[in-house]
Amino acid sequence: LELDRDGTDKFDADVGRAGSLNGIALYRYLAQLGTAAKPGEKFNYSTGETNLAGGLLRAAIGNNASSYLAAKIWGPFMEDAASWSLSSDVELGGCCVHATLRDYARIGMFALRDGELPDGTKTLPDGWMKASTTPSPAFPGYGYLWWLMGGGAYAALGIHGQLVFVDPATEVVISAHTALPRAIVPAHTRHQNALIAALREHAVSL
Repeated sequence: LELDRDGTDKFDADVGRAGSLNGIALYRYLAQLGTAAKPGEKFNYSTGETNLAGGLLRAAIGNNASSYLAAKIWGPFMEDAASWSLSSDVELGGCCVHATLRDYARIGMFALRDGELPDGTKTLPDGWMKASTTPSPAFPGYGYLWWLMGGGAYAALGIHGQLVFVDPATEVVISAHTALPRAIVPAHTRHQNALIAALREHAVSL
């Protein structure tokens, strides 16, 4: 994500130009951008590449991602119905699952349980959560789409402040819905991080 100094999206950034692209249109756009570094050598979070990961998932399962999610996780684990925004008639891999705050917390609980459903069914391969929360070679603060928060904790962080935080050591799960006026608000981030730290410390003392 390319931002101006005040934290707003740049109009001519790739995320602005390609934010609504998906499917074949996205793949064609990304293909013309070239490569900044070899895989694993340089870290740069890119929403376009996360959308691309959604395309790879659909190709691997031979189905759309929302039906797969509903069958494997949402139906067995979550409390309420949800929706997933589409672009070019396929799901946006990098964003936009519309769900209740409680169900976003359940995503954290699902991760905390290593992908085990309430009936004991395992939906993730053995060791997947450990592997997905292991630091990447090019950046110690990122795993497989998880931001790593230190001490074994990890989080899904959304633009404008959305959060699913998981701390396996204390079994703390925190979810947050937000609607910040800008993509990045440093004061909000500091406040949110301080709250997380306080809740983790409180959990340790219990």
